[in-house]
Amino acid sequence: MTDLSQDAILLLLRASQAFLLAALLDFPTFAWRCRWQPGESCRHAGTGAQTRGDSAAWFCTWLIWILPAGAMVGSAGSMDVTSYLKYAGSVARTATLRKAGFSDRNIRVAIGAGQMRRLRHGVVALPGAAPDLVGAVLANGLLSCGSASTHHRLWRLHQPTALHLLCRHGAAKDVVVHRETVVPQDVPWPVAGLTDVLLHGLRCLPEVEAAIMVESALLQGRTTLDYLRGHLPGNRNGAARRVLDLVDGTAGSPIEVVARLLFRSEGMFVQTQVDLPGIGIVDFLLEGFLIVELDGETHLQPRQVKKDRLRNNASTLDGYAVLRYGYAQVVYNPQKVVDEVWQVLRGRVVR
Repeated sequence: MTDLSQDAILLLLRASQAFLLAALLDFPTFAWRCRWQPGESCRHAGTGAQTRGDSAAWFCTWLIWILPAGAMVGSAGSMDVTSYLKYAGSVARTATLRKAGFSDRNIRVAIGAGQMRRLRHGVVALPGAAPDLVGAVLANGLLSCGSASTHHRLWRLHQPTALHLLCRHGAAKDVVVHRETVVPQDVPWPVAGLTDVLLHGLRCLPEVEAAIMVESALLQGRTTLDYLRGHLPGNRNGAARRVLDLVDGTAGSPIEVVARLLFRSEGMFVQTQVDLPGIGIVDFLLEGFLIVELDGETHLQPRQVKKDRLRNNASTLDGYAVLRYGYAQVVYNPQKVVDEVWQVLRGRVVR
């Protein structure tokens, strides 16, 4: 890379960063909560306002991919290949590094210095690279479906037993391969675009797992149910569209999605996040009478225990019954939860 080209890159990066500061004061939230695909909406997390058009979507994508590279350009005008590799997920094909402007010599020097290692011909990684990202690159694919959920900051109930990859060609041993793609990759590390991840999950995962992922993306303002339905046409996608019917965007955690689907599958009349006078917002109100609260780790803190006790007393004084459950009970022993709920509701159903 010549000094002229390096100076041009620096100038471009600095101009872009100046524009960013002036136009997008809350870029990290805005950028991650935009949907990057052409024709989709860009929704600002703080206001919910939407703009339409390809230019805004693609500009946001460009910012995510290009601006962080500014941190990799040193004062002497040289680019650090190991810093770029870390930015790209700590593992990449050498072709990706060459495309980013690094020479074979840059790569050899970094390997010789022990800064990175060659996993096989054409693939290098930093020490400590995440195994799932390494597996994706070695398989010439992108993480998708349940394997990509945490990389997109989506809720996940269980870690998949096998890697789920978007591979346009070829196959890999002990890997679940997804072929269809409707959007470009929107992050620099080897992870499929958010829309592809959600669509693959809807078609592949158990309905509860898929509903949790979609609900998480919906609550973050990064997709809409109508948009996903539009990519699920025909009879073959009927099951996936039915999963979308289970998503309503009211859950505050993955366990609340699990419990909501559990109660509704039993035919109970379920209200979520109900604000009861003198009591406050409760997780669930079943049949207009039974309050069900789901307790996380914060409920074990002394201050929260005292608050929960006061709420329980106020609920009882107002004529409500109260049951409380933790994560393990709902996820690993759901039948016991259902049996206890019905035991309370039996003979006293008020709608």
